[in-house]
Amino acid sequence: MPGEFEAHAGCWMLWPERTDNWRLDAKPAQQAFAAVAETIADFEPVTVGVSKDQFTNARQQLRSDIRVVEMSCDDSWMRDCGPTFVANDEGLVRGVDWEFNAWGGLDGGAYFLWDQDALVARKVLEIERLDRYKAPLVLEGGSIHVDGEGTLLTTEECLLNPNRNPRLSRGEIEKFLAEYLKVEKIIWLGKGVPGDGTSGHVDNLCCFIRPGVVALTWTDDPSDSQWKISNDAYERLSEATDARGRQVEIHIIHQPGPLHRTKADCEGIQAVQGSRPRREGDRLPASYVNFYFANGAVVVPTFGDPHDEDALESLQRLFPQRKVVGVHSREILLGGGNIHCIVQQQPSG
Repeated sequence: MPGEFEAHAGCWMLWPERTDNWRLDAKPAQQAFAAVAETIADFEPVTVGVSKDQFTNARQQLRSDIRVVEMSCDDSWMRDCGPTFVANDEGLVRGVDWEFNAWGGLDGGAYFLWDQDALVARKVLEIERLDRYKAPLVLEGGSIHVDGEGTLLTTEECLLNPNRNPRLSRGEIEKFLAEYLKVEKIIWLGKGVPGDGTSGHVDNLCCFIRPGVVALTWTDDPSDSQWKISNDAYERLSEATDARGRQVEIHIIHQPGPLHRTKADCEGIQAVQGSRPRREGDRLPASYVNFYFANGAVVVPTFGDPHDEDALESLQRLFPQRKVVGVHSREILLGGGNIHCIVQQQPSG
């Protein structure tokens, strides 16, 4: 699996419409998704999968240079239900199609049914005419980050959660990751950020910015539950070496907020049986580390928060050869994730 910072052939997304997850008939979320798609499309080709009922609406909202394809789905988290692309030394690209159970199945999952999301990876690979490896492992793309040189980051909270692969040990999960992604070293962090309904995806907490170097979500407030989580991750990373034997270099990025769901955020959602409740005051899993590498750019979530400017400046210093672009994405956050969660890179190979 190449690192996300390597060259891309393009980017895949899905279009939001689920009214028990997105407020006000998903209209504010659609505007936010369109802003992300158009920002990325300034740097690399973007394809958006859209249901037949939303095709015309999406085509009207998206720029003409963004490809729109009809694709049934249950929600719009391409990172997690889409394929994980891999490439060999000759540059041939294929895709891994993981098992998907909506972040926990009947034990804490976000919704039921999820059968259309479970087909998304295969559909993407069929469209791109790429071969597919079907993996017998429940896994979402947001639960892993790789450096492209044999090292993988993940969290115990997610991959060892009994609502994913209850019959598999840590060692068995590591074996699957090694077989399907050709990783040699796995760095296990503890928990993800508070309020994350994915059971602690690593892409909200920590990511590789290049081989041997990571960005880590941070807070200086010991009374914040994030403080203990980030310090534990810092200690584990400080003690770790990667697959090439390097000590891991850590750069901290202060979190926004903390941010919480407002009364207005909870209005206009059409709750159904089995969907997750939206309560005023719930903590939102806001993180600047949930950014996306595009060709020549870094697309970063912003929130209208006092920390936005510092985060963008810090990331620009880390990526002097890329353009760091902020996109206001609170509406995406209200659905449970952010920019990195709604996109999936296709490497150029």
